[in-house]
Amino acid sequence: MTDLSTPSVHPAVAAATDPSEKLAWLIADAADDRKAGEITLIKIGEVSVLADYLVIATGFSNVQVKAIATSIDDKVEEVLGRNAKSLQGMNEGSWVLVDYGDVIAHVMLPDEREYYSLEAFWAHGEVTQFEPKPV
Repeated sequence: MTDLSTPSVHPAVAAATDPSEKLAWLIADAADDRKAGEITLIKIGEVSVLADYLVIATGFSNVQVKAIATSIDDKVEEVLGRNAKSLQGMNEGSWVLVDYGDVIAHVMLPDEREYYSLEAFWAHGEVTQFEPKPV
C-alpha cells in the first residue's frame, strides 16, 4: 500500500479522518489523474442507506470513461488495498459504475450525466466540487 502523504495523492485524501471520506477523495483523485471533468463528491450517508458518498465524474469519450474507471480501480487497490464490489458498464463505456459499498463512483459521458442528473437527484446531500491537487 502507498503512503497517503506522498505527493501523488491529493492532500484531501491524507486529511480525511473518516474511511469513507478518504475513499471518496481518493476516487476523485484517481479520476483527476485521467483528466476527468466536473468531479463532484456528494455525502449522502445522512440521507440514504445506499452509500456514504457518491463521486461523479465526466469522461469525454468512451475510451476516457473506461480509462477513468480503470484508474479508480487501480489506485484504490494500490493505496487502500480495496477491490470494487462491482464494476459495471465497462463494455459500452458511456456510464461506468464502480461500487465499493460505502462509496459509489459514477463515470459518465456528458450526455448521460446531463440526462440522469444525479447531482439534482442527490441535491439534499452535501455537495463538494473537486479541485485538482496543487502542482
